[in-house]
Amino acid sequence: MMPIKLMLVDDHSIVRDGIRLLLEQAEGLEIIDEANDGEEALEKLKSHQPDVILMDISLPGMSGIQTTQVVTRLYKNVRVLMLSMHNNEDYILRSVEAGAYGYILKDSSSDEMIKAIRMIAAGEKYYSSPVASIILSGYMQQLKKGSKQGGREVQPSRLSNKEKEILQFLVDGMSSREIAERLQLSVRTVDNHRANMMRRLQVRNAAELVRIAVEEKLI
Repeated sequence: MMPIKLMLVDDHSIVRDGIRLLLEQAEGLEIIDEANDGEEALEKLKSHQPDVILMDISLPGMSGIQTTQVVTRLYKNVRVLMLSMHNNEDYILRSVEAGAYGYILKDSSSDEMIKAIRMIAAGEKYYSSPVASIILSGYMQQLKKGSKQGGREVQPSRLSNKEKEILQFLVDGMSSREIAERLQLSVRTVDNHRANMMRRLQVRNAAELVRIAVEEKLI
């Protein structure tokens, strides 16, 4: 069986050394690269991709959340496990929206970290217990808010065929320019369709639009 290939992204070398020491003792895991920040990680991903990236949330320059958004869009087979000292609802929910497959705290045990890596490499999500509780609470609040507002107005059947087509391409990680070229439309037309869908679905950004498309099976 091929080992699970890992990349460590953290701006503190002593933290990376500690994680490396823990993971090198686990069977079936191989650390193939390290990066000090998001920009370096993205540059290294151009040459070779790991199965799982262990991503520090607090990075200089491009944050771990911003880096995760780019990784999720460009590298469909690379999954991100967010490592953080922050047990903070905003950080956690933003990480989920960015496409992270998991979120664990840096004080988690080595056994939990290894378990999370293996589950994520297998295509499953993993959130440590306190994190999972925060995610559930956050989504329950969103559901209650939606209920008070009468729920979402848009159902799959009310999306036009063109909107569904563009939404599918967005889920696939394509940019507005790439979609425009594929559908032989102008970039402005694609952006207008996306803006209309975001307004009707009451979401703030493309990451939320993609999440809603997947969760509510809009495509």
